[in-house]
Amino acid sequence: QVQLVESGGGLVQAGGSLRLSCTASGGIFNSNTINWYRQAPGKQRELVAGITKLGSTNYADSVKGRFSISRDNAKNTVYLQMNSLKPEDTAVYYCNIRWIWGQGTQVTVSS
Repeated sequence: QVQLVESGGGLVQAGGSLRLSCTASGGIFNSNTINWYRQAPGKQRELVAGITKLGSTNYADSVKGRFSISRDNAKNTVYLQMNSLKPEDTAVYYCNIRWIWGQGTQVTVSS
């Protein structure tokens, strides 16, 4: 049974930075694309960034140039470095591998 555990969320002022981590237990981490999604209150969940098993990345237009996704297969961990944060980045951030979701971590950006 694969589980995903996110960490690193918190409260930060606009312009600040946070780094989210997602660690997977189980055996499917290295062979799959890993995604970060977010969901703000009253809005649909949206894809923020993804990284393939070979390290190719993709980003939502709203975060390009500010966020960076990376993975450490030896640690079964994926990271989301978030810089130049804006109040509109406020959301619960979720890690995803195929059908598996983490519990989410809250990111709040104050203006």
